[in-house]
Amino acid sequence: MTATVVTLIARRLLAAIPILLIVSALLFCVLRLLPVDPAAMSLPPNATIAEIQDKRREMGLDRPLVEQYAIWLRGALHGDFGQSIQFRRDAGSLVAATLPATAQLALAAMVIAGVLGFGGGLVLFRVRGTLFEPVVDLASVLLLSIPEFLWGLILLFVFGVVLRLLPFTGQLAPGLPLPHVTGFLLIDSLLVGHFDIFASACLHLILPALALGLAFSPTTMRVLRSSLFDVYHEDYITQARLRGLSERQILVRHALKNAVLPTLTLAGVQFGILFSGTLLVEVIYSYPGMGNLMVDAVRNADLPLIQAIGLTYCVMVLLINTTVDSLYVVLNPKLRIR
Repeated sequence: MTATVVTLIARRLLAAIPILLIVSALLFCVLRLLPVDPAAMSLPPNATIAEIQDKRREMGLDRPLVEQYAIWLRGALHGDFGQSIQFRRDAGSLVAATLPATAQLALAAMVIAGVLGFGGGLVLFRVRGTLFEPVVDLASVLLLSIPEFLWGLILLFVFGVVLRLLPFTGQLAPGLPLPHVTGFLLIDSLLVGHFDIFASACLHLILPALALGLAFSPTTMRVLRSSLFDVYHEDYITQARLRGLSERQILVRHALKNAVLPTLTLAGVQFGILFSGTLLVEVIYSYPGMGNLMVDAVRNADLPLIQAIGLTYCVMVLLINTTVDSLYVVLNPKLRIR
């Protein structure tokens, strides 16, 4: 089993190389087609035409597009993604500084989505054939129709503005120091022993994570219910009933472990989408992650920073999909190579 998982991971990582190359090339070419001159933007407004031309030569912008991409790719392979036009800092270091915040938000949201999705799926299946089924089904459809940014606005207004129960801006309360150990605020606050920072970070994380979790949980609910419906038509479920097992035992021992496999695959895909979908929620809650950084980069036409963030999103989605595929092989013996 271990060899199978290692083989799968190796294959997926090898397959990810051409995908990353294609994505990076497309991103690079599309950004170069925009009516933006990075050389002019990196100089003061009173720069002369001669200075702009010198800067273009220094940045390699006077060369053919293929050669420009080759230069950028060579630097990216060595960790150099260019200098941010807006911040005058290395683009890679800016992404590295904001990636933990986005990953922390995405993980918290995925836990919420998983709990709500699996719990809601079991409830949907449990009320089948009863008077409550249309009501619960309608509620799941309603949840499915509300996107994450709208959930963000609703939760902000209700719990942040009207009830004033939870904070809705930033990652930490004003006046609290920001520890720097791993980059993950929740972990760092525990490592330095500041539980007040940990509590504040958790409170600031609730609303944005809940907005994402509520938006992505309904699909998991409905897929789990459909998978349970399919499993309950299998012969081994009938045989379990004939052996005198209760419906609860049948669900826990037999049905759920088989129905959860397609749901797990969906959850992995959802996590990749959720990770890239943090952008709008981060903007709504002024959360200092990659989403907010991307908005600033787009607003200021910061091409090196946009490229670095876009490529990072692609890498994270590929890593998430590889992890889910490996876990699926571990849980499903039929997929193991003999």
